[in-house]
Amino acid sequence: MRKYILSFFFISLSAALWGQKVAIKNNLLYDATLTPNLGLEIALGKKSTLDLNAGYNPFTFNKGKRFKHWLAQPEYRNWFCEAFNGGFWGIHLHGGQFSLANLDLPFGMFPSLKDHRYEGYFVGGGLSIGYQWILSKRWNIETSIGGGYAFVDYEKYPCGDCGPKLKDGTYNYWGVTKATISFIYFFK
Repeated sequence: MRKYILSFFFISLSAALWGQKVAIKNNLLYDATLTPNLGLEIALGKKSTLDLNAGYNPFTFNKGKRFKHWLAQPEYRNWFCEAFNGGFWGIHLHGGQFSLANLDLPFGMFPSLKDHRYEGYFVGGGLSIGYQWILSKRWNIETSIGGGYAFVDYEKYPCGDCGPKLKDGTYNYWGVTKATISFIYFFK
């Protein structure tokens, strides 16, 4: 039964995309954190698009540094002029899981990450603003920034790979929830 449901989903998605302007993208800022990522943006109308982004980092780095996580972030965009050209504003959701340890973040952000491991999940959403520049018929470049909220449910451990759980907790984060510098390739 699951095979039939998946087949129906992919056939429906293919039919919906036929004749649409579709692009794939890669966020260079996410690449800077060594997180493989991929985005898909689909035109919904003359001035609206659906942007679907995901990233996955499975790596543990030297000295026990860990920035393991996965993230999904769909966004509805409304363009000021026309889709995929110029400025836009968007509303996005996000969710994912993380395992972070031995990280010394800039500007003194989350100083406890330097000496502890945190594991958990997050969900939330926010608003963004951005701009796309046309480079050629098939290529664009985009920048965007977004702010909003994330509910974080976590477990705290004494170090990167050892020790019993120290604490269960939650955290309400308000701040930057999205930042992109992306290369975009158009299929149609």
